[in-house]
Amino acid sequence: MSDAERAHRLQVAAYRRQSRLALRRTTQLVPEGTVAGNALTIVIAIMSFLACLTLGAVTLVRDASRDWQVDILREITIQVRPIEGIDTAAEASKAAAIARQTRGVASASVLDDEENLRLLEPWLGSGLDMNDLPIPRLIVVRLSNPAAVNLTELATRLQADVRGASLDDHRLWTERLRTVANLTVLVGAAVLGLVFVATVLSVVFATRGAMASNRDVVSVLHFVGAEDGYIAREFQRHFLLLGLKGGLAGAFAAAFVFAVLSLLLAPAISSPEGDQVSALFGRFAVGPVGYFGALGIAFLIAVMTAVTSRLTVYRYLADTD
Repeated sequence: MSDAERAHRLQVAAYRRQSRLALRRTTQLVPEGTVAGNALTIVIAIMSFLACLTLGAVTLVRDASRDWQVDILREITIQVRPIEGIDTAAEASKAAAIARQTRGVASASVLDDEENLRLLEPWLGSGLDMNDLPIPRLIVVRLSNPAAVNLTELATRLQADVRGASLDDHRLWTERLRTVANLTVLVGAAVLGLVFVATVLSVVFATRGAMASNRDVVSVLHFVGAEDGYIAREFQRHFLLLGLKGGLAGAFAAAFVFAVLSLLLAPAISSPEGDQVSALFGRFAVGPVGYFGALGIAFLIAVMTAVTSRLTVYRYLADTD
């Protein structure tokens, strides 16, 4: 290679480097503050907000279901039906004594007439005469260790030694609660998946639109020797910032909604009228899992946005070459 050719190549390389730096200084490959960019940020914020709300709702249902199951598993009921010629109260006392002797049982108490009347009052009204109604006697058994209690053995012993006795261990309710909780988690996961798919599609369309509107700049960069990786990194950085801003905005909005609802509903739930709502939804607080989960969703959406834009740029450049 002659000195003239070597000098010419060095001049061409220097020209390309200067052109690349000039383009970098004077023209942004992906302009900031465009209408399309702002619209995509709003869309990402909405998607993040919906995803965080879904996560919070699933967290509430899961926590409430777990509390329900714990409460149900720690308490069982023995029912002694009245039989003609049999002292129901004596049979109930015998059933309570048998329950207390069972391993894993903390206490067993027979409900008196006043407690039975309070249980029946919402359906039958007040002023009832227990002597006129064949009301079974109930024994509430609280368990100290549900795993240590042999419920089958206890039920068999009650049927053999106590006339009219039957054991209700609430297994049916527990299974139904577990099924509902699992179904809610699956529905929440499906909603999150749809939100992520919609976010990815929005980023794909936005990236291809940005590539099309900056076709001349991309062509010049190719001419001066810019590699596909350089162009992809520029788009990835731009959309990463958009995804981060939109994701964090949606996450903070969802956290604000949960905090406001928790503060507004706390007095109502603490009142006697709110006991039923509290029993269904707990204290209506998503807890640390919900808030940190919302933050994780925001960063996940930002990463998805960056990766999607990078892959879209490579695909677009491959189609145009």
